[in-house]
Amino acid sequence: MAEQVSSACDLENEPDNCFCTDHLMENLEHRSLRGGALTMIGQAAKLCLQVGSTAALARLLTPGDFGLVAMVATFTNFINLFKDLGLSLATVQRATITHNQVSALFWINVAVSAVLMMITVALAPVAAWFYGEPRLTGIMLAMAGTFLFGGLTAQHAALLQRQMRFAVLAGVDVTSMAAGVATAIVMSCLGFGYWALVGMGMVAPATYMILVWMFVPWRPTSPRGEQGIGSMLGFGGHLTGVSVLGYVAKNADNVLIGRYLGSAALGLYSRAYHLLLLPIHQINAPLAAVAIPALCRLQEDDDRYRRYYYTAISAIAWATMPLALGMAALADEIILLFLGPQWALAAEVFQVLAFAALLQPLVNTTGWIYVSLNQTARMLRFSSVSVPIFTAALVLGLSWGILGVARAYTLCSLVVAPFCLWYAYRHSPIRLKRVLLSALPPLGLSLLMWASIAWARPYFADWDLVARLAGLVVLGGSVFLAGALLWPEARRNLGMVLNMARTLRAGKR
Repeated sequence: MAEQVSSACDLENEPDNCFCTDHLMENLEHRSLRGGALTMIGQAAKLCLQVGSTAALARLLTPGDFGLVAMVATFTNFINLFKDLGLSLATVQRATITHNQVSALFWINVAVSAVLMMITVALAPVAAWFYGEPRLTGIMLAMAGTFLFGGLTAQHAALLQRQMRFAVLAGVDVTSMAAGVATAIVMSCLGFGYWALVGMGMVAPATYMILVWMFVPWRPTSPRGEQGIGSMLGFGGHLTGVSVLGYVAKNADNVLIGRYLGSAALGLYSRAYHLLLLPIHQINAPLAAVAIPALCRLQEDDDRYRRYYYTAISAIAWATMPLALGMAALADEIILLFLGPQWALAAEVFQVLAFAALLQPLVNTTGWIYVSLNQTARMLRFSSVSVPIFTAALVLGLSWGILGVARAYTLCSLVVAPFCLWYAYRHSPIRLKRVLLSALPPLGLSLLMWASIAWARPYFADWDLVARLAGLVVLGGSVFLAGALLWPEARRNLGMVLNMARTLRAGKR
């Protein structure tokens, strides 16, 4: 039977067994390090594809073509929040799981995706009426089928993540995206117009579905009653609620600015926000993809759980804090270089939001705690309180324009962050004091670097843009590294992270 598990628990050598994770516990940290590297490589490849395809399609299609698909996205992105009801992470999180349980979750995912597909079909004429654009009906009808692909894919992808097969996941991600991009470029060259973007949106998830079914030998059977499904549905339901509230929090500023300050103000704000988060996301997303399944496997081993989390959060602090404050100090140069002089007004918004990004990567790791320890109900309760606070702050900031909204967002982020960390750690092996002590050296050095760049800026005023940016980066980086070498606590903290990395690379525990 599929529930019977051999002692090896090796997915690749025993394709009928995709559920046991005992074989992962040996050298788990080394697997995570290797998986993180592979995931970052995949993330970098996807970023290159995204940038390259945007540049190519921008020359083959019109802004109106992109606008049509963007109109549809306002509907489909929200519906997409409910695509798997958090059940894929429920499969990853469980210490033990059976074939019947995963089969039940698979059919629930398929049923939900079918309902979402029908909802999208029903909303197609509504979207066309709302925007006064009849072409949206056909686009939404075509995109509706992608929800079914998601339902057929969720549990297979979750089993890959549960087994920590990050090389396969990265390869599937990049290949499916490349297939979608190739489809869009070919269709654009053949004169299909906006249908090229629709084709990309359909081919990529279809390719993803085919590939994960190829790499995962498990096949669902007919659903039957199975214990534990109720608790997994509760886990996923709470996670879905968090996703909905998170969607509100991430889009409230854009909605408010667009509604009350106009499209020009929204353009300045959104481009600054997107440019700021792009490099930080390249660090956060791969780490989360690797850390969550690893911490799920360690949920019953407090010592290894603590060691893994403290090392991960120290690495995040050293990587993102100088990045955030460096971008704050160099906001003018970054905006001019990447967006051009017509976007100069976005520089101050960019600078203010960079301070919000200072603690955000640390706060994001609280999701690792809630998910790995099966505490998504607590996660939902905190989000239910924090999201209205953020929204109220943004409404108050509107009176001072987009800069007021940015300041309100940043101030609220910095005030709420300590409470977010404290609440998440209350019922976990993690201690807030230990996390704050780990973050203190990179924070202090990052502030010193920011101050040094601000002080030196007048001396670089006559340099051309690229030379000025390069000179200030070298100056700030030198100050940061010098401080790390001279500050004993910083030296010990950074040395611990580097030594752990060397140990993990050697495959030792």
